[in-house]
Amino acid sequence: MRILGIDPGLRHTGFGVIDIVGSKSLYVISGTVDVPNNLTMIKRLKIIMDSLKEIALETKPNVAAMEIIFLNNNPATTLLLGQARGAAMCAIANMSIPLYEYTALQIKKSIVGNGRASKYQIQIMVKNLLSLNNIPSEDSADALACSLCHANTFSIKNKLSINQNMIIDNYIKKIKNGRYII
Repeated sequence: MRILGIDPGLRHTGFGVIDIVGSKSLYVISGTVDVPNNLTMIKRLKIIMDSLKEIALETKPNVAAMEIIFLNNNPATTLLLGQARGAAMCAIANMSIPLYEYTALQIKKSIVGNGRASKYQIQIMVKNLLSLNNIPSEDSADALACSLCHANTFSIKNKLSINQNMIIDNYIKKIKNGRYII
């Protein structure tokens, strides 16, 4: 499975792609879409959307993961971030890629084990988990953390599903007339 993680922002949108092979998470590519500050809002959003569509076309992810928006102290900032998220979501939706969203707390707990982890702790753990040579930028690390969070969540859900099916199979016996009894 290939996962595209996205950390949307109006000035810097992080992206990170990983492959899940068995129980291993393998780094594919990451970076940032840097948007000039002097452009109109529409042009900035278009750059974010077009860039993410291009990244998705090149990397061909099976799914995408993104952080759920949080309420900032400044409502105007939250609204602007929401617009960047919307542009990213449109890019993913236009490519018919399933999108999964996670809270910052879920991502931090999944990567660091602590919901109050700092940006630097996220960067270090992403570097270690993906065996990177260098510490990724904050935006790239956040995007890769989204990818890793989805990989962890997907893995746990699969294991629960498999275990649940095994338990059910062990307790259900088929009788001759096609009915099941426990």
